[in-house]
Amino acid sequence: MRISAKADYAVRAAAELAASEPGATRTAEELATAQHIPRKFLEAILTALRSAGLVVSQRGLGGGYRLAHDASEVSVADVVRAVDGPLVFVRGERPSELDYQGAAAGLLHVWVALRANVRSVLESVTLADLAAGTLPAEVREMLADDGAWESPDSPSF
Repeated sequence: MRISAKADYAVRAAAELAASEPGATRTAEELATAQHIPRKFLEAILTALRSAGLVVSQRGLGGGYRLAHDASEVSVADVVRAVDGPLVFVRGERPSELDYQGAAAGLLHVWVALRANVRSVLESVTLADLAAGTLPAEVREMLADDGAWESPDSPSF
């Protein structure tokens, strides 16, 4: 699974907003600088987050962006979905809409299980967790496995 730059930037910007004083606004420029995100790209991302109801914007002096909800109510999955749509697609389709035949029939179960695992992690981590530098216990347990930090360079056979 690949996380798009758009999703990565969106979560980083949302985490910055979560770390802000309650009710405070941050400009796109401040967020872009804090997270080293191209400002023009971030502006499009903030528009998508606003359309999804995750952030609100305020114009004028002291204007900027702030979270529309408490950071503990917004998951990383919410942010990713706002900018990229469903979390797991296979060939542009949701796994539950696929149909495989013959020897590949079991592959459908693999894709659905993948989606369930991605959801489990991304829905359990909130923006408040990121801003506080803490993660839910089940995510920390996954990180305790040394294999979680390694990426095989070639097939393991």
